[in-house]
Amino acid sequence: MSDNAPSNALEWSVSDLAGALKRTLEDSFGHVRLRGEVSGYRGPHSSGHVYFSLKDQNARIDAVIWKGSFSRLKFKPQEGLEVIATGRITTFPGKSSYQIVIDSLEPAGVGALMALLEERRRKLTAEGLFDTARKRSLPYLPRVIGVVTSPTGAVIRDILHRLEDRFPRRVLVWPVRVQGETSAAEVAAAIRGFNALERGGIIPRPDVLIVARGGGSIEDLWGFNEEIVVRAAAESDIPLVAAVGHETDWTLIDHAADVRAPTPTGAAEMVVPVRLELAAMVLDLARRHGEAALRLVERRRADLRSVARALPTPDALFAAKRQRLDLASARLGPALLGNAREHEKQLNDLARKLQRFSPAARIGSLRERFKAVGERPHDAMKRALEGKHGELKNIAQRLSLARAVLLRAEVARIGQSREVVHRVSERLGPAFAGQIARKRARLEAQSQLFDSLNYKSVLARGFAIVRDAEGRPLHNAAAITDGKALLLEFADGTAEATGGRGQVKPKPAKPKTPPTEQGALF
Repeated sequence: MSDNAPSNALEWSVSDLAGALKRTLEDSFGHVRLRGEVSGYRGPHSSGHVYFSLKDQNARIDAVIWKGSFSRLKFKPQEGLEVIATGRITTFPGKSSYQIVIDSLEPAGVGALMALLEERRRKLTAEGLFDTARKRSLPYLPRVIGVVTSPTGAVIRDILHRLEDRFPRRVLVWPVRVQGETSAAEVAAAIRGFNALERGGIIPRPDVLIVARGGGSIEDLWGFNEEIVVRAAAESDIPLVAAVGHETDWTLIDHAADVRAPTPTGAAEMVVPVRLELAAMVLDLARRHGEAALRLVERRRADLRSVARALPTPDALFAAKRQRLDLASARLGPALLGNAREHEKQLNDLARKLQRFSPAARIGSLRERFKAVGERPHDAMKRALEGKHGELKNIAQRLSLARAVLLRAEVARIGQSREVVHRVSERLGPAFAGQIARKRARLEAQSQLFDSLNYKSVLARGFAIVRDAEGRPLHNAAAITDGKALLLEFADGTAEATGGRGQVKPKPAKPKTPPTEQGALF
């Protein structure tokens, strides 16, 4: 078969092939759990989406978390941390690459987080934030107790109940999120806010602080391991009790606090004296009931997420367009900056060129060139004339030879043209005569106009021109002084006179050629 023979193979467009690959990949890997190390994480993009990679020792895959999913993550990605990502595999046709769209993220076991936690603990210990020498004792019976916790959880109820049963005191609650992305910043702001209250103000300053949260996994308690929370606890002027998690749960705020309570309820027991021992069991049952309810709600929420995961989301529908928009927006800023710099360079080049060709610069350059030329044009002209004279002689000799040839040719051509001229002359005679008549009439009119405007015509009517001894015309009487020699010009000649105020003495006329310059008429 010939190489150029048509083939019956299906012809694909690039877009159709990319779409088919995308559907095949998403159908085969619609839901995966992927374990790897976070690489290239730089925080959320300006659009709110997150782009990074997951890698192991042999391979790497691009990863993306859309803005809506990122805000719901309990655990945020960190550079170099080993995680387990749950999501779906898809393609991005704009780059001919595949990627994982992450719906949830969790650390790959406790070991990864514990390594990060241990590194942070050593750093803060070296700064002296955990020294026992700086810890203070709690007041025996505080008048006001400040509590930093979630206003909707079971923790605040446990603390309030415990305080009410043991020894009722005034309680100020600073509501914060105790889990999630903003948890650490809110807890640190609450601790510093209580310390900023003035004694004797409208809002009383607490005598002791309790930072509390219920139990949970290390991921749930991670906000209390952040540096901003630990530093705020260490800087607090008010004695602080850390009651985060259960007795076996340890966070970095426990080391920075003045006292660590095994539970939030235990914190309430520490800050006030014992009143009723029996209330402890009731409060414990209430706490367990609240935690069970929270666990039930969390289990129902997880079931709902599992059901919702099978439904297509807006993020999945607009994933490729959104990623293409992010890539375009990332390139737009540098492109605009480069374009502006290029136009600025062009404007500077044009300004320099215009400065070189400005009228002042050009006149100065021409003046310098003119000075530098000096007498060279005269000498060059002389040499050129001599050269042209020689050339003219040569040309004259050649012309004399060619003239005879041309004359013979012209005689023949003239003979041929004479007949044409004769016929044309018959028509040109009347036309030429009419043209001559019109020109003569116009010339006579111009002559009459010239005669009427000629100053000598005015002199013929009896006027005269008064000039000084140098022949310059005088226009007014103020220019004549006594004894000044004057020259009077009349229509038929000139006469000399001596100037004086109110009189003119004529002198004998001398023959003199009349000046051509017109003076004043008198």
